Amino acid sequence: EAFGDRSLSQGLSVLVGLGLCVTMLGLGCAVELGQLGQQLRRPVGLLLALLGQFVAMPLLAFLLALIFALDEVAAVAVLLCGCCPGGNLSNLMSVLVDGDMNLSIIMTASSTLLALFLMPLCLWIYSRHWINTAVVQLLPLGAVSLTLGSTLLPIGLGVLIRYRHPRAADLLVKISLWSLLVTLVILFILTGTMLGPDLLAHIPASVYAIAVLMPLAGYALGYGLATVFKMPPHCRRTVSLETGCQNVQLCTAILKLTFPPELIGGMYMFPLLYALFQSAEAGLFVLVYKMYGKDSYKQDTLGEEEDTDISYKKLKEEEVADTSYGTVTTEEHNSIQMEPTQTSL
Repeated sequence: EAFGDRSLSQGLSVLVGLGLCVTMLGLGCAVELGQLGQQLRRPVGLLLALLGQFVAMPLLAFLLALIFALDEVAAVAVLLCGCCPGGNLSNLMSVLVDGDMNLSIIMTASSTLLALFLMPLCLWIYSRHWINTAVVQLLPLGAVSLTLGSTLLPIGLGVLIRYRHPRAADLLVKISLWSLLVTLVILFILTGTMLGPDLLAHIPASVYAIAVLMPLAGYALGYGLATVFKMPPHCRRTVSLETGCQNVQLCTAILKLTFPPELIGGMYMFPLLYALFQSAEAGLFVLVYKMYGKDSYKQDTLGEEEDTDISYKKLKEEEVADTSYGTVTTEEHNSIQMEPTQTSL
């Protein structure tokens, strides 16, 4: 009954909508047109985003829903989260594990743009198993597409701000990351206090298990995908985080704005649970890297710098040998003579 309260529902919708707009604006501010053109000429990041976010993760969500025998409402919430594009959390975590930031940002932006077409398609394909249920028959694919389309405006505005005002864009990126954290915390507080603790108690234990396993399996799938493409270690870490981190703001917005609250019920909380566990598991990923992987990363970087320095010295010596057409000698009485030397061509 509390979840169906009209004023509270509208307030949550406004909060979710504003948080999503700020997040998409920050994502656009992180994209540079020069990097985008370079990635389009060598579309590895685009291909990885396609395979990770719209092949691996939707299939993983579908299989988990079948294995844990979820009901139709819980299955739709899990599928919706699995079909979402990558989120901004992956960009922050990629910095902490010395990942490839250009690849991270391009994968996030590419998956967000691809979601406009592929997310409704994936939802339509994987919801066929529950087609005879009311929630799937009411699955608003048009509203999902409209919500996705509305994110293009703040993304485009962010790209324009990056192009014209780079310093302002850097500030907006930081604001968007903080807004992600603040929005999730506020949603947890509101749903936990105003809607009552019974809301979390009504969520099945199987849904909690999926919220734990799904991001963990996503990180593993992403790392395996990057290994298949024979990418260097720092790119593997990046692809791993990009695959496991979903855009939970978008998932929450779709559940909140397109489904009746009395129909979706407690499953509105699933993306928030997913956000909690994906952040905790990514934090463990970063902690393990800082404890065991940082030294090897520094050694690899140092070795590359030493090799470059040696090569540079050799190149300079060769240049000196090839361009010495004469030597200058000094004799007594302050006379200077040029002695020709023979240079082999």
